[in-house]
Amino acid sequence: MPDKSPQVPAADQTLRILAHMSRQPGPVSARTLASALRIPRSSVYHLLGALEQHGFVVHVVAERRWGLGTAAFELAGGFARQQPLARLGRPLVAALADRTGESAHLAVMTGRDVLYIVQERAPRRPALVTDVGVRLPAHLTASGRAMLAALSREQVRALYPDASAFADRTGRGPRTPGELRDVLRRTRAGGYASEDGEVTLGLCSVAAVVRDHAGWPAAAFATTYPGEREVDTAPLIEAVSHAAAELSRRIGRPI
Repeated sequence: MPDKSPQVPAADQTLRILAHMSRQPGPVSARTLASALRIPRSSVYHLLGALEQHGFVVHVVAERRWGLGTAAFELAGGFARQQPLARLGRPLVAALADRTGESAHLAVMTGRDVLYIVQERAPRRPALVTDVGVRLPAHLTASGRAMLAALSREQVRALYPDASAFADRTGRGPRTPGELRDVLRRTRAGGYASEDGEVTLGLCSVAAVVRDHAGWPAAAFATTYPGEREVDTAPLIEAVSHAAAELSRRIGRPI
């Protein structure tokens, strides 16, 4: 019988820890990881420490638990950039633009930025900065806020530890961790994200988050409309929420 034991045990254990954490609804304790994966607890602590240094996990000290970090989130963005989300989301973005009569797009997170992977420009609407491949500060965009609101407080704090982490475009938007917490609190309460002139003066957006099978924010749909005219945003919010729910279903999350 060939030896099926891993040639690099530490690497094997590290990947098993990350895979197990990605399937959990929230942070877990080191004891739980050790028991579930049959890895010595001392090894689990050493591996979690190394993963924390590289941003793949965060330690929720008050709860004595560990959650996925922003580097793990970047891996999800890398997966999206390799086309699966774009292919699945493209017809939904087109339908969203048709339904609302406004330009629509699909974005993923990468670090403190959102990366636009699909865009559909509505007829007779102005050109947007959200072309495919463009990155914008997540805390200023409706798409970014929708995804940030789905992260834990510790994960958001890791991304935005102090005021130096906040980029500016139009002089509007949160500039401190406290201001961002208020924005994300309203986003969670309302069930959708919005921005008003914080990316481009005169333009507003609403967005909804796409979640994967583990509840992780995989992407966000948004639609952008002129801010200088009266707009009933309720149909726009309903439309982006419908698109997000449908893509969540297609990538495997129970709705």
